Amino acid sequence: MGASFLSVALSDVLDMWVGSSERNIHDIFTAARKAAPCVVFLDEIDALGLKRSQNRNSPARLSVNQLLHELDGVDDINEGVFVLAATNHPWDVDEALRRPGRLDRMLAVLPPDLPAREAILRHHLEHRPVEGIDVAALARRTEGFTGADLALVAESAAELAMVDSVRTGTVRTIVMSDLERALAGVSSSAGPWLETARTIVEFANKSGDYDDLRDYLKSRRPL
Repeated sequence: MGASFLSVALSDVLDMWVGSSERNIHDIFTAARKAAPCVVFLDEIDALGLKRSQNRNSPARLSVNQLLHELDGVDDINEGVFVLAATNHPWDVDEALRRPGRLDRMLAVLPPDLPAREAILRHHLEHRPVEGIDVAALARRTEGFTGADLALVAESAAELAMVDSVRTGTVRTIVMSDLERALAGVSSSAGPWLETARTIVEFANKSGDYDDLRDYLKSRRPL
């Protein structure tokens, strides 16, 4: 895009002192406007923009109000400022934040499919000493794994090879059996989240916001 990029974490915004969080939000958007074109990435937006009906904490509610104010550009022009936000719990985000002109488009980033899992595994093994690895076979056995889960498999396999090298006194490469042992000790971290998502899809999808998530869940097993 040829744009500047501001990555905003919770620690950049939330503050224990009254009024500080709102000021931090304002300062971030002021910086983005000065650097326009600029992409502002808000991580964990469910914590920053939690539904006010669920949030009785007055300072936190004020932070949501300030964020709405900045997104609307009431006092300043947001020309050239693009806002992206990430969350694992979109159903907890204040509805006002998702109205047209604000964070009005939602894209589900689902667990990687087979080609993506193979690519992720190759990436994490690329600069490690490996021999006789069948990445395609590993990818087929990791349906539902996240990128972080796959990284853990590669890291655990490397640790197994290293421990064995120390034990025997002979340095060796990472082999398929290391990855198979590592895989046996790692399970999909997305499981609990998918169960929560399944409930949301079943009982709170009248708007159709989670249709792509519904389709993914149906492909795994019937709702």
